[in-house]
Amino acid sequence: MLALPGAARAELQLSLYGGVQEADPSDVTVSGDSVVADDEFTATWEGRSLEAPFYWGARATWWARSGLGFGLDVNHAKTYADDETLAQTGYERLEFSDGLNIVTVNAYYRWDRALGPVTPYVGGGLGVSVPHVELTEASSETFEYQLTGPAATWIAGASVPITERVDLFGEYKGTWSSNEAELDTGGTLESDIMTNAVNFGVSFNF
Repeated sequence: MLALPGAARAELQLSLYGGVQEADPSDVTVSGDSVVADDEFTATWEGRSLEAPFYWGARATWWARSGLGFGLDVNHAKTYADDETLAQTGYERLEFSDGLNIVTVNAYYRWDRALGPVTPYVGGGLGVSVPHVELTEASSETFEYQLTGPAATWIAGASVPITERVDLFGEYKGTWSSNEAELDTGGTLESDIMTNAVNFGVSFNF
């Protein structure tokens, strides 16, 4: 995932990060539900990264001496429909607040200490979206984790060593997910959601 700054010797890196994340507006389709009427609209999403439950991520990366890295990334992104969207649709709640959770297998490339002590890196990967789907309207309520579709991520950042085993890093991280969620009363909710985040974190090298 992120760059392993001068430690070409370290093969495994474990990282934790947080930051500020938002989501682009996206088209939403609700169809086939026995309670909620079929509907198509554009949702404006809020990230609320610094409100509980907080935005966060974790990943493990194996680095080769060539500068290539491969690993697993779990990203607890969030989206909340804003007040205008709720007023437009009549929903009491429409959000993925316990996570628009994106799980991806990633590949990375780093330029070890290309800028003095700083190691830039880029990466990307493919995986799945496992959000906590929350839709409430009148007597209809969906409130559960679901596997809703494919996802992708792209990353660019840089890391700096603090000790031989610990690095600090900052990065831009984007995600895309195609979500088709099942509603408790029947039917589906569909939306392709794109998020953008500025992350800061710490890595431990082994």
